[in-house]
Amino acid sequence: MNNYSELLNYLYKTLSADIFVNTVTQGDTDKIDLDKTNIFPLAHIVVDGASFNNGSTILFNVSIDVLNVRDINKDEVVSDKFWLQDNEIDNHNHTMAVLNRIWLILLKDFEKHNITASENPSIEKISFSGKNLLDGWSLSFDVETPNTTINLC
Repeated sequence: MNNYSELLNYLYKTLSADIFVNTVTQGDTDKIDLDKTNIFPLAHIVVDGASFNNGSTILFNVSIDVLNVRDINKDEVVSDKFWLQDNEIDNHNHTMAVLNRIWLILLKDFEKHNITASENPSIEKISFSGKNLLDGWSLSFDVETPNTTINLC
């Protein structure tokens, strides 16, 4: 019964294959920004809940955060109040594009891995987060994996 580790491994491999993701991590969201060796953009996997479904499947709650460091130009006076002098909008565009591409890949591959998923995941904007002032998006969805290891019959 290694559904959890198989799911993490599958997500890790998929995210690592993306050319616009430099680091892939997993675990609690409050520990995303603690490692000084992280190379951004970073993808972070969180599996924060699960439930046993009718004895034959396991339902996991998954979030994937894709984040990049905000680059603020402190030497220039803000001359454009709409665009400002930072890369916030670029970060949000870039990280959303990564999540969109990853989601489409996962959606096509889920069936090959005997996984079903929610078809309409939600995304939440992340701005100015952590000590590195990270921007990005968090994609949240549920996946259902077969519980084939344990048989009660």
